[in-house]
Parts: sequence; C-alpha cells; structure tokens
Amino acid sequence: MAAPVLLLLRALRSPVSAASSRFSSLEPVLPPSSCVLSSGWRTPPARTLQLCPALCAGHNKWSKVKHVKGPKDEARGRMFMKFGMMIRIAVKEGGSNPELNLNLAHILEQCRSKNMPKASIDAAIKSAEKAKPASQHMFEARGPGGCLLLVEVLTDNNSRTHQEIKRLLNKNGGMLSDGARHNFQRRGVVVVPGQNITTERALELAIEAGAEDVQETEDEEEKPLLQFLCDVGDLNKVRASLKELGMEVLSAGLEFVARTHAPLDEDHLDAASILIEALNDCPDVVRVWDNIQAHS
Repeated sequence: MAAPVLLLLRALRSPVSAASSRFSSLEPVLPPSSCVLSSGWRTPPARTLQLCPALCAGHNKWSKVKHVKGPKDEARGRMFMKFGMMIRIAVKEGGSNPELNLNLAHILEQCRSKNMPKASIDAAIKSAEKAKPASQHMFEARGPGGCLLLVEVLTDNNSRTHQEIKRLLNKNGGMLSDGARHNFQRRGVVVVPGQNITTERALELAIEAGAEDVQETEDEEEKPLLQFLCDVGDLNKVRASLKELGMEVLSAGLEFVARTHAPLDEDHLDAASILIEALNDCPDVVRVWDNIQAHS
C-alpha cells in the first residue's frame, strides 16, 4: 500500500507574492519547506497544498497502533458501549429527537456506519431519557514521551472517577496536567471512503465542500479514509456538500483535533498504547483524544 499523505488546505487572502510573510505566522505547524508544494493557482482565494509523507506516515502508524486489541466481538461490544455513552450525553444536551438535535443525529450516523443494530440504538436513546443525572468532565493529562491527552468521562460519582483516572495515569506512565486542552481545537470532522480518490481530487472536494483541511488516513482494516476538517459551525454544510458531490459520508461530528503533535519512538508508542487502552477500559470514559505522532 502506498505511504499515506497528509493534505492541509490553507486559505490565502493576499496575492501569491506575499506568501512568505503569511507562512511565517504558521511556522509552528508547517512541515519542512522541502515538503511544501504550491498549488499554483492565481485566482483568489488561492490555496496551498502541503505534502509531507513522513509526517502523515507517523499519524497513520499511530492510528494502527492504538486500535483496540483483542477479539473482534469484545472490541465491537466496547465500541457500542461507548456509542451508548455518547448518545446519553447528546440526549442530555439537546433532547432525544435527532431532527432537533444535530449532535445526536451525527452520533446516530456513526452508529449506523459501524453496523450498530437499530434495536441497540433505540434502546440507548430510551435509556438516555430515563438515566439518572450524570456529569460530563474532561480530564487533561500528559502521557509517555510528553504526549498530551484529553479524557472525556460521564459519571454519577465525580470523586470516584477522578481517583480512577488518576490511578490509571500514574500506573501507566502518565499524570494529570492542567493546560493540555490548549493544544486541542474543537473541529467539525466529516469522514468519507478514500478508495480511488487521487490527491488532486481530494483537494478539489475539500475546496468545493468548503472544508479547511483534508487528511488521508486508514481505518482499523487499513481501508483508506478521507477526513475533512472544518469550523464547528460549518459541519452540516460541509457534510451536505460532500453528499451532493456524490461522496458516501461514513460519519460526521465534533472532535478535538491536536494543534501540534508529539513524535514518539517505539517504546513510548507502546507505553502510550497501553495507557490509552487502560483508560478506554474504564467504564466512565467516553473517548480519549491524543496528539501522538509515530516516528516513521
């Protein structure tokens, strides 16, 4: 399989000749200059395609490392349990009608894309309506090799969950760390299949749909995927545009996307994988976000 590539789209509001001054403000997130290719377009608004195979290879390698290990049935059951928690949070925030609750509608779309049975989805919604009050929290943490983690939890006992998260972190080379959240940005993410879509076509789709970035990655079965990133307020518009362009939308929702990434060596990657798996095994944990990049 060809090495994956990372595509980043940046809107340029000044003439092409002023590109160097604009890029200086983006220096912390740009790959080496040898990896930056100009799109060559002169008609405003111009956009730049940045190509860095090594950086993307790191992301892709990590995506494979951190996939849930063990029997498929066990992993499937754990995934459905997490979806149930996400449904509960969405119902709590906006009600049980997906036509009036867009966040819930996006989560249900993800459930269906992962073949969660309709009966299980309906049961999760009914259970969420009758569930006893629970609070949602986000723990900020630092893991092996200095990587940053956000741990989203849903609990009816804040003290118990806090102690358990702290115990799991300490046991597996991590610690609670205030300020980690500043390295993450809430973004809209729309995922579509990436088979038979060229780099040029992915770029065109992102521009036509109004997305800001597009990333090429893989799922747990190594099937190519395209992730279109956009502003939170543009999520529905980008999702609808991609559908109108003939793309099958696998999922659409809000995620925490890392602003910068922490490159980890093999030992730290293994340690981080163990830590994240331990956190995901905690019944109160909904999702774990990270800023990990594997050395390619």
